[in-house]
Amino acid sequence: MLYQIYEAQRSLMEPFAEFANAASKLFGNPASPLGQNPFAQRVAAGYDLLYRLGKDYEKPVFGLQTVKVGGVDVAIHERVEINKPFCELRRFKRFTDDSATLATLKGQPAVLIVAPLSGHYATLLRDTVKSMLGGHKVYITDWKNARTVPLADGEFHLDDYVNYVQEFIRHLQSVYGDCHVMSVCQPTVPVLAAVSLMASRGERLPLSMTMMGGPIDARKSPTAVNNLAMNKSFEWFENNVIYRVPQSFPGAGRRVYPGFLQHAGFVAMNPDHHAKSHYDYFEHLLQGDDVGAETHRKFYDEYNAVLDMDADYYLETIATVFQEFKLVNGTWQVRNAKGVSELVQPQDIQGCALLTVEGELDDISGSGQTAAAHDLCTGIAADQREHFEVKGAGHYGIFSGRRWRETVYPKVRDFILAHNHAAKPSTARSSAVARTAAARVAAKKTSTV
Repeated sequence: MLYQIYEAQRSLMEPFAEFANAASKLFGNPASPLGQNPFAQRVAAGYDLLYRLGKDYEKPVFGLQTVKVGGVDVAIHERVEINKPFCELRRFKRFTDDSATLATLKGQPAVLIVAPLSGHYATLLRDTVKSMLGGHKVYITDWKNARTVPLADGEFHLDDYVNYVQEFIRHLQSVYGDCHVMSVCQPTVPVLAAVSLMASRGERLPLSMTMMGGPIDARKSPTAVNNLAMNKSFEWFENNVIYRVPQSFPGAGRRVYPGFLQHAGFVAMNPDHHAKSHYDYFEHLLQGDDVGAETHRKFYDEYNAVLDMDADYYLETIATVFQEFKLVNGTWQVRNAKGVSELVQPQDIQGCALLTVEGELDDISGSGQTAAAHDLCTGIAADQREHFEVKGAGHYGIFSGRRWRETVYPKVRDFILAHNHAAKPSTARSSAVARTAAARVAAKKTSTV
């Protein structure tokens, strides 16, 4: 019922938001009679702020048109490569008529960026994608708003997320022979599971995994986000944050964790900061500081655009990652695309380099949570593993902004280049993994006879 009440309230507020927008333009235009009022600029700024507080924020676009490669402007064509019910695999294809630059582009590694499915859209990683495009063939998972997915398209579980990642990895491998995987925040867990399962089956693995600010082991340095997930019961989440999509959307009737509730939670984590940010925006408008005002708009256009998450996926993530810690406890069973359950065993991963990145001041995924991947991936050689802590960086700073561009990206770029070739796992270890996988398959067949 709460979702319906919210939608009714939003529909009621929409005309007032549009009125505030129109009033802001009338008072802000010097050619308008209202703009001649001595208090016009202050009134225009007030209405503009009201408009931004009351408007509905739609899914943003990446809007990447060109990127520089070796000092040459290269055109970007964004297209959907694979369209799944709950996700699009989006490719940023680069074009140039400069022969030397074209040769450079062809030799660059292919990277699958797995964006978070945790409230915001994949466009939150726009800065990440833009930087990566300078030296890589880039694909990204663009997760869909669950309220737009009809019930006829089926359910979406954490297992399905893992299977999607494996399918996308295989797709890049089929096109380029090899690829690298980069996960930011929430997807570090399902990505590690996906690669682990591929290793246990003896499949070809990505050349490297870059894991940034994710809850591999949420028990380490728990943050406010972790504490909420760990201290509330599974039933509490199911009873208090799960609602059905109203009839006005294509996904009517689907159980979801609504985006507006997630957004309320984001703001509640730091209300003073957001209040100050909006007051600063008002001051920018009064002072005619167009640069400061536009910076605020760009940030909140992204921050306020949220999506609904399918209830099954969300609840299973809470239980698996934050309450039962199945990955680190070695008890996580994932149902594959054929409906067969498989045990996630990160120790089976070989020949796939691992880079973990954490922000010193990360208040979402605490210190040590991402680095815990090294304790699990014991099959990866020491010279193929590296951990990087970004001094002075918070959660968003490790994948967006100046620290990302100047500190983190060069590290990621160099790591990928250093491991842009297939490593040879030890013969003894490889044979042991193969025998273990074969034994599990045999046992499974016996148990189903």
